[in-house]
Amino acid sequence: MKSYLNYRREEKIERGFTLLELIVAATLLAVLTMMAFPLARVSIQRERERELRRALWTMREAIDRYKDAADRGAFQIKVDTNGYPPDLDTLYKGVEAQGGKKLRFLRSIPVDPMTNGKDWGLRSMQDDSDSDSWGGQNVFDVYTKSERTALDGTKYKDW
Repeated sequence: MKSYLNYRREEKIERGFTLLELIVAATLLAVLTMMAFPLARVSIQRERERELRRALWTMREAIDRYKDAADRGAFQIKVDTNGYPPDLDTLYKGVEAQGGKKLRFLRSIPVDPMTNGKDWGLRSMQDDSDSDSWGGQNVFDVYTKSERTALDGTKYKDW
């Protein structure tokens, strides 16, 4: 007949985990975690690309609205600008329209999700379409200064 003390000791052993079971469980958990990292990385990059497209579209829309207002004669423009804004700050700060009203085209300059800054690459109407230097006459096009490659294989600065 077993003593009460031996019975309690066996009961504790049966309720716990062995070291081997803990090692196997930890290994499985580590493998599953390592498999999730690449998926998370791709998901984060895809979201940054979505933010970049949204920021570029917002600025392109603001540039086009500025150009339309300039072509309608809503405000005075410089001769060499071709009706495009002189810089991004003009889109944000606005321009004095006829009648004393201020026209703003952007609420704020978007943050570039690839560089985490508001320093965008600019092209003027007079620059080449693939130029990386801004002539300074006007803002015809905006691009990111990131040299990284997108998930689809294109360069972000070519978007």
